[in-house]
Amino acid sequence: MKAFDVNVWMRPNIRAMQPYSSARDEFHGSASVFLDANENPYNAPYNRYPDPMQWRLKERISEIKGVPVESIFLGNGSDEPIDLLLRAFCEPGKEKMLTTDPTYGMYQVAAEVNNVACVKVPLREDFSLDLPALLARIDDATKLIYLCSPNNPTGNSLGHDVIREVLRRFRGIVVVDEAYIDFSAGPSFLRELSEWPNLVVLQTLSKAWGCAAIRLGMAFASPEIIGVLNKIKYPYNVNLLTQEKALELLDEDRMRTQLAQILQERTRLCRDLSAIPLVRRIYPTDANFLLVDVGDADGVYHKLVEEGIIVRNRNRVTLCRGCLRITVGTPEEDDRLLEALKNM
Repeated sequence: MKAFDVNVWMRPNIRAMQPYSSARDEFHGSASVFLDANENPYNAPYNRYPDPMQWRLKERISEIKGVPVESIFLGNGSDEPIDLLLRAFCEPGKEKMLTTDPTYGMYQVAAEVNNVACVKVPLREDFSLDLPALLARIDDATKLIYLCSPNNPTGNSLGHDVIREVLRRFRGIVVVDEAYIDFSAGPSFLRELSEWPNLVVLQTLSKAWGCAAIRLGMAFASPEIIGVLNKIKYPYNVNLLTQEKALELLDEDRMRTQLAQILQERTRLCRDLSAIPLVRRIYPTDANFLLVDVGDADGVYHKLVEEGIIVRNRNRVTLCRGCLRITVGTPEEDDRLLEALKNM
């Protein structure tokens, strides 16, 4: 296990600050009369502030993921911990983060909002991680590395051993975004949290769990890193409705059934797309989408829009010229897509 002191990497002002303490933080236990938070006494239960630490929900997620509660942070989507990590560890205007190109666009957006330089290292032509190029861009100002695996929009995993080498070689924080991990046959880094104290794993309820609308993201890391995120988050960042709905929808049997259906449909969609003349290439995927080279991506995209079918045009993304990103839908939705493409 490599030596890692979270206090060394934290911004000095974050290390020195006193976090806000809400009424619900200061009292733990059971009571029948709450006169501490200036709440309206009527309209229960929505008159009360939600649990700021989401303990019941974290306990359920802990059971599912096999990760201790103290190593779990819950946010308003994964975008919240993406932003908080930058705020906690990167000095604005001085320090920087690294990521790949192409990848999920919110890493760069969050960096720019926080006035943190975002260094993008191009993937190789086969979308694999160029490890020597990545390591060559690390310097004393580099605090964070964001790696999306399986990657968006390319769909491929970056390679477990390659990411392990990044963790081994970089002294700062490595964030592995596993939003699509449930669709992959490869292993999650959750099982290695104790091995890498500088590792943060992001997951979400938006994809395999089918809960994008409730906006719940998960960050898993050492208790020390999670403590930093809890220190600077807004007090009630996950509302009561989201907490309640998440507990209701965290049904593993339902998720596994839907996951199997999506994976089966992904195979079928890939096979049938391959038979359509305008499809030039379908890239390998570990996600719930396909990156498809159709040549004239702009033209095909607009023709699909006219048919009421919306896919993602990635024609102007690095290494994705001519490509559409197509999410795996229901068999009926995919049939409409296939028929429209056949008629072009």
